[in-house]
Amino acid sequence: MLILPAELTHEQSAACCRMLVQGMKSSSDPAVVMDASALSKFDSSALAVLLDCRREAIAMGKKFSVVRLPPRLAGLAALYGVAELLPAPA
Repeated sequence: MLILPAELTHEQSAACCRMLVQGMKSSSDPAVVMDASALSKFDSSALAVLLDCRREAIAMGKKFSVVRLPPRLAGLAALYGVAELLPAPA
């Protein structure tokens, strides 16, 4: 499981995405699960990071899911029409 940081805004997004992708590449697990429970300060860049990680996971042939998405971020995902791209684990 990869854990998102407490703060994920535009300033941290590129570095955070690189770190998460590196974590995915180093794992032999066939599924990538992102834990968003630590997120307390974020903007729409957090969605961009999650979507970039989803794209990378799929390119690696891995399943992708997100657990404990904060309600405000889930609301943004729904508003932007991408909520279905950030599923909870099956």
